[in-house]
Amino acid sequence: MIYLCLILLHDKNLFDVFFNRLIHRSSTDPCLGMFPPCMSEEDRYSLEALRTIHRKIDDDQDGGIEVEESVEFIIEDMKQQQTNKHSHLHREDQHITIEELWRGWKLSEVHNWTQADVLSWLRDFVELPQYEKNFKDFRVNGNALPRIAANEPAFLSGQLKVLDQRDKQKFNIKALDVVLFGPPTRPPHNYLKDLLLIVSTLMGVGGLWFAQVQNKASKVHISKMMKDLESLQNAEISLRELQEQLERAQEEKRNVAEEKQNLEEKMRDEIMGAQEEAHRLHKLRAGAVSELSRLRYAEEELEQVRGALKRAEKDMMACWSVPETLQLWLQLTYEVEVQYYNVKKHSAELQLATAKEEAEKIKKKRSSLMGTFHVAHSSSLDDVDTKILEAKNALSEVTACLRERLHRWQQIERLCGFPVLRNSGLASLTATLYSDSSWVAVAPLCLGAPPSVASDVPDMAPPPPPLPSLPTLIS
Repeated sequence: MIYLCLILLHDKNLFDVFFNRLIHRSSTDPCLGMFPPCMSEEDRYSLEALRTIHRKIDDDQDGGIEVEESVEFIIEDMKQQQTNKHSHLHREDQHITIEELWRGWKLSEVHNWTQADVLSWLRDFVELPQYEKNFKDFRVNGNALPRIAANEPAFLSGQLKVLDQRDKQKFNIKALDVVLFGPPTRPPHNYLKDLLLIVSTLMGVGGLWFAQVQNKASKVHISKMMKDLESLQNAEISLRELQEQLERAQEEKRNVAEEKQNLEEKMRDEIMGAQEEAHRLHKLRAGAVSELSRLRYAEEELEQVRGALKRAEKDMMACWSVPETLQLWLQLTYEVEVQYYNVKKHSAELQLATAKEEAEKIKKKRSSLMGTFHVAHSSSLDDVDTKILEAKNALSEVTACLRERLHRWQQIERLCGFPVLRNSGLASLTATLYSDSSWVAVAPLCLGAPPSVASDVPDMAPPPPPLPSLPTLIS
């Protein structure tokens, strides 16, 4: 080599020929004009790929990449918004030529990646591990990444067998990122996010557990409330049955009164027949000729009178009557009790309707998760329980009052022998008994019920006429 240099120095013509040939080779082979020089066939492919990338970024084709062109390429072609990446490419150089791009690539860390480094990049950053076998077969290292970044069809599709267009685009963007801006960096681990995630998870699990507990407790409470409502409905049904029994008893009382009236008419007819027979015998006795006939007629008349007296005595014992005024006062007392019973019954029915409405509202609120939370944390369940218990107690009291009143007035009717439940009504009784002008204005205020509450017992017929007195029967 030294000998060749000495010859060229002594022979000027030979030196000119050698220098011209060297310039001609450098113009035909671009790899010779680069520094560091191309040392292998892979370097030649990498240089050609970098030239393609340089032309793609250099929009004005002035031979250099400006900052504005880098930013535009990052945003539009690489689909990234991190515009500060161009600082890793330019540093202090505002105009990057192909020689500077080649020099930066040769000195970069990615250029020296081994096959293991490339496979790790393929798995962790590109996230296409299905091509790992193809990368291993062709021993792809860091020096081949510019060919992927340049989207070289022969290399990417022909050798690496990447045929899917989406995968090609992803390879192209990821390879451009490491070739131009260096190896990818993982973001620093954010322990605050981990703490917030753990706290959020614990709060979510705790919230779900609390919701489950509250839901179970509300179900138990609702089932208890439903049982109370069912008992209320049973009490209401029992009250209706008692009302029906009262109506049947009143119907029986009416039938008994009619039978009694028929019996009294029959007795009156028998008494009239006895009177007529006695009158006939009296006439026969008065017209008798002999004393013996007159005596016989007198005995028969006496026997007839004795029989009539015995029957009248039996009828008086069986049909013991009290003064008509006492009957009216008892009927008025019964009507007043009916009025106050209706007031209590109406109040109990209102309480029952209110409890049912509140229970329906609780049912509707439990149809949603927020409604279950609201029902569990509010005092509405306790209020509904209180209202149900109050309605239940009121209905029980009304039922007991009805039973006691029905039994008591039935016994009074049986002992007195005249109807009390069937009467002319509160207004008529009040007008009859309070005939004094000083009581006319006071009695309706003391005895009248609220206008909205009406008696549930039908008016009864007027009492039957009194029986004839004993002197009338004898005459």
